[in-house]
Amino acid sequence: MPNRTTAAASAHPEEGPRRLLIIDDDKKLCRLLTDYLEPLGYNLTSVHTGTEGADKAIAESWHAVILDMMLPGMDGLQVLRKIREKSDVPVLMLTARGEEADRIVGLEFGADDYLPKTFSTRELLARLRAVTRRLYRAPSIEPVASADIVIGDLRIIPEARTATLVEKTLYLTPVEFDLLVCLARAAGRVKTRDQLLEDIRERDYEVFDRSIDVHISALRRKLGDDAKSPRYIRTYRSAGYMLIHPEAP
Repeated sequence: MPNRTTAAASAHPEEGPRRLLIIDDDKKLCRLLTDYLEPLGYNLTSVHTGTEGADKAIAESWHAVILDMMLPGMDGLQVLRKIREKSDVPVLMLTARGEEADRIVGLEFGADDYLPKTFSTRELLARLRAVTRRLYRAPSIEPVASADIVIGDLRIIPEARTATLVEKTLYLTPVEFDLLVCLARAAGRVKTRDQLLEDIRERDYEVFDRSIDVHISALRRKLGDDAKSPRYIRTYRSAGYMLIHPEAP
């Protein structure tokens, strides 16, 4: 999966119009969103099938993608999986159902946020701004915050929002990257779920208790880590998580 700064198209989405791709078979909803968002400076393109949407999301550069869960043929989760194989563009998922289980599934597949289809246009705009703000926000200029963090073969560069393992780039979502930084800065100390939630909330993420475990699980996979025999992230039952040195006993 490519880094967000090396997406399919070379132009950075922030350098031109804020281009949004809507993948939804509800043409009336697509028109509603277009009428609402275009006067606010967004340039919207709508497609109504999963296959076309996945191809278009990968082939072009987008500020964000709004993706419906229920699509004919290729459903939203299949589309999201195909997008994540090639691109890390911010994806806001829509669904007619609002159960927590659905949100967790979307997060596990790589969605940045989730919104039931009972949303108001103002709520969608707020969520849209949040998922793009945390991606394109300016790097911190604080010397301590921007210092590289090296733990074994893991190197994190907070200012550039990049991480490598054995000199290979880790392709992390914004949530995963910020969780990794939080854990790395507290290496050797347990961070509770509440502390991690608070750290992430300060960055405008929409999170809930179980989503921390989902993101940690995804982060472990990308680190090649094993929860039963961890080299980097150790779980403390009923307490939280701790980043450890890979050679620690």
